[in-house]
Amino acid sequence: MIDQFLLGLSVVMQPHILMYAFIGVFIGQLIGVLPGVGAITAISLLLPVTFYLDATTSMIMLGGIYYGSQYGGSIASILLNLPGTPSSVVTCLEGYPLSQNNRAGLALFVAAFSSFVGGMVGVAILVLAAIPMTIIALRFGAPEYAMLVILGLLAASLIGTGSQIRSFAMVVMGVALGLVGADQTTGYYRFVAMPELADGISLVSLAMGLFGVSEIIRNAAYKSPAGPALSIRMRDVIPTKAEARSLVFPILRGSSIGSFFGALPGTGAAIASFMAYAMEKRFSRTPEKFGKGHLPGLAAPESANNAAAQTGFIPTLTLGIPGDAVMALIIGALILNGIIPGPRLMVDQPELFWGVIASFFVGNIILLLINIPLIRLWVLLLRIPYQKLYPVIIVMICVGVYSHRTSVTDVVLTLAFGVLGYLMKNYRFEPAPVLLGFVLGPLLEDNFRRAMLIYRGDFMIFLTRPISAILVACSVGLVVFAIWSGISARRKNVRSLP
Repeated sequence: MIDQFLLGLSVVMQPHILMYAFIGVFIGQLIGVLPGVGAITAISLLLPVTFYLDATTSMIMLGGIYYGSQYGGSIASILLNLPGTPSSVVTCLEGYPLSQNNRAGLALFVAAFSSFVGGMVGVAILVLAAIPMTIIALRFGAPEYAMLVILGLLAASLIGTGSQIRSFAMVVMGVALGLVGADQTTGYYRFVAMPELADGISLVSLAMGLFGVSEIIRNAAYKSPAGPALSIRMRDVIPTKAEARSLVFPILRGSSIGSFFGALPGTGAAIASFMAYAMEKRFSRTPEKFGKGHLPGLAAPESANNAAAQTGFIPTLTLGIPGDAVMALIIGALILNGIIPGPRLMVDQPELFWGVIASFFVGNIILLLINIPLIRLWVLLLRIPYQKLYPVIIVMICVGVYSHRTSVTDVVLTLAFGVLGYLMKNYRFEPAPVLLGFVLGPLLEDNFRRAMLIYRGDFMIFLTRPISAILVACSVGLVVFAIWSGISARRKNVRSLP
């Protein structure tokens, strides 16, 4: 295990790869600072750039954007009370009161250090879990993969903060969009309305439309928030000894909670940060201090969301199953580079597999070093009116999409998906499950079909193979839990009525 990790370090320490790791975490932090943009929008916008890079460099850069955005998301939350990413919403509760009490420097330092520790704990768990998970995954056949994809799609629908029915409908929509084009087995064209769609809908068009263009349309009507007037002295940044001691266990608890939820399909960093905050408040001896600038309440969710960002790569790298929409985009980038993600990735592409993991270790150190010194730069960035950037971004999107397949149809589809994404968000339909369904749908179809061909249409094969049966039980348990929690919530609402 140590030898493999050292192999990864030797890959990532090559000057040109180290440069792209730095670019990734820098862009991620920059994107995280901008309220309402988020890692998924940034990665979707930069997907065309990966066409000109090798798979290892692409993965390292995109991964850096993801966990870098977790660091940057806390900055706008603390200074403006505007969360840069969904996982930074909780940071506003304690970070902004600290900023109003002239302790913004301390809040930013605690957020950065907690994020660093959480990230490192996540990397350690990722390294420890990679080989055992791959050994288990190598035993998977078509029935196991089919059930694992079903479990992932159910988790994406049923575990979340929005409506479960709406999320399930979006997953089905994503699966349907993934069916467009030629059948990989028979060659039969399905749902092809025009010859340009014979190869299917481009992942780049769908991702850039739903997340990039839609965000620009949604934010174009709003005025950018005024940037803060900030003056930070280094002597105000460092916590006292008593404050430092009070942070040790919240950071460790947050890292543990984040590592657990990050590895589960359908959860991600946002849920991990909420769970860490709720757990910290529940076990605190001074819960009355929460919401008024309490440092443990800031440290726990910050460590949780960064630990979750790292362990989210466990199912992505070892099983080829994305835990959330960001991971689906990263898998899409791998496929675009001709790499098939899954348990064979560690065996066939060890430099890529361990290089990506080692880059998380290096990237977290880079982020810790640049976080505080760049605060003034991020403050200046927050003062730029976003509306002036939107025309340039739209042109970049169109050029990027066209360069993928030199198709005007793809550009038109991107703009159409942008309008669709804008309407979906307005009517509270989350677009992230669409992307998961789009990426996982063909995988489900391929493995289900192979299972039926190999076992002559016997559906009992999903229950007679041990791993598949466990996955079936998990799927059924998830559905039962969702129904039970929905009924309980409805009864609670009825009882609370006067």
